[in-house]
Amino acid sequence: MRTRGPSRSGRRTSFLNERKGTFRMKRKFSDRANWRRILRRSYSCLALDGDEFRGLVTFYRIHELREPLWKEYNGRRLCLADRGYLWMQHFPKGEHFVVTTMFDDKGRVVQWYIDVCKTQGLTDQQVPWFDDLYLDVVVLPSGEVYLMDEDELEDALKQGAVSGKDAALARKTAGRLLSSIRNGRFRYFTLSLKHRKSLLERTGELSES
Repeated sequence: MRTRGPSRSGRRTSFLNERKGTFRMKRKFSDRANWRRILRRSYSCLALDGDEFRGLVTFYRIHELREPLWKEYNGRRLCLADRGYLWMQHFPKGEHFVVTTMFDDKGRVVQWYIDVCKTQGLTDQQVPWFDDLYLDVVVLPSGEVYLMDEDELEDALKQGAVSGKDAALARKTAGRLLSSIRNGRFRYFTLSLKHRKSLLERTGELSES
């Protein structure tokens, strides 16, 4: 299992408060309202409270976009966003991570992308958000696993974007995620497929499957 991958320098940098000369971590919203690449999309959020999962699941369907989004892993390019793609996010209650499952227009998993976060919350409009802690774990259907952005976490720690306690939380959470993946206990691989089907049924999109 590979647990290192290319860093995405510049993907998300902490905001600098010029008046105080300090940094703060970035808050990310599940509806991606400011994603300029996307021209038309549909979005929904569902609260689940069952034995398998407790938390929020969001459903982001791309209908039209300016251009596809590509990512390269070890010399192999993957398309992460294009017309008809679906990004499903799991916000598990009480956890310090958020799981994004990216499906292509045929319903096949492109990748699982796991953001390590400090906290989760909801806006007044009931849109889930999380405060990003830099480290990410990427899992491909081939079984390849990548731990991303360790350098960004170190830079954020040096610059004051995160505290030592936050950095320790990020490393501990990432380590726990990698261990559960390695030991076959990461349930979101199967939950993502199950919840995609149930959400498609609720939104009337099941015919695409």
